[in-house]
Amino acid sequence: MSQETPVATSFHRPRVAALDVLRGFALCGILLANVKPIAHMGGTAPAAPDGGPSLLGLLVDQRFFPIFSLLFGVGFSLLLESARRQVPHPRVLLLRRLLVLVAMGLAHMFLLWRGDILTIYAVVGLVVLLPSTWLPRWAVAGLAAVLIATPLILGGNGVPLVPGLFLLGSALTRYGVVDRMEHAVRGPAVLFVLFAVGAVPVVWLQVGTGSNLWFSLAGLLTAGAYVSGLLLLLRTPLGPVLRKVFAPLGRMALTNYLTATVLVLLATLVLGGSPDGWSSGMVVLIAAGVLVPQWLVSTWWLRRFRQGPLEWLWRWATWARRPALHRTP
Repeated sequence: MSQETPVATSFHRPRVAALDVLRGFALCGILLANVKPIAHMGGTAPAAPDGGPSLLGLLVDQRFFPIFSLLFGVGFSLLLESARRQVPHPRVLLLRRLLVLVAMGLAHMFLLWRGDILTIYAVVGLVVLLPSTWLPRWAVAGLAAVLIATPLILGGNGVPLVPGLFLLGSALTRYGVVDRMEHAVRGPAVLFVLFAVGAVPVVWLQVGTGSNLWFSLAGLLTAGAYVSGLLLLLRTPLGPVLRKVFAPLGRMALTNYLTATVLVLLATLVLGGSPDGWSSGMVVLIAAGVLVPQWLVSTWWLRRFRQGPLEWLWRWATWARRPALHRTP
């Protein structure tokens, strides 16, 4: 095999376009939630605002990281399926992939922003996801339920939910749900109603009590409504528009996640002052000022190249072979 030959020519799994859309959508929400924390540079969260959560906070805080975490588990299992068809020791390949992600996450954490999530994802992947590949899928699904329910009962939120969400994404892949979701309508419709109806009173309780339990549960239910609702919209005439808007961002999620930190820090230097004083409108404008250029660059790049630059390097390190980057004319 020459160095320019694409890796995995013996088996090519078609991309699930809905996953790219969901990933791009989640990336936008994560950026909205992270603008102020990144701007603070030294911590993982801005000072708590007075007067309770804002409307923007109710829409984005803890609402998008569950989607990203679920998709990480999905992607991990999809890669395992592909690797099993191509290499004799697929778990070694996955181990290498996670170790490279640790390195990228640590660089991001110590050079730019202490709130980096990549390191956490990589470590949880090593401790939870990789060992779960030896378990039957029913055990993975059961363990996912336990690891999601336990932090909720104990009042935890954020990072404690990541292991369970990883395993949930893995279980959905192993049960074939991911393969069917792009063409499903009834399932997403039922789930959207259940998640939306469940989210309304829980969000009300979150606002009224400030309890971590309701905060975490509201985040999970709202994230579920977002995912199922977006899958429904993809089956409508809006589908092509949503694919055009979110898929380029999602296909270059790693590149865009890391460059967003740089762009927000640059915006902070230009604007000056304390980010605590930024209104929700200002946060949205800053996020748009990051996402619009990223979308333009991502769209241009993907017309010429197979993957984003960091995605390509990550794939090279994962497979220990240089994959093709340029698209065939």
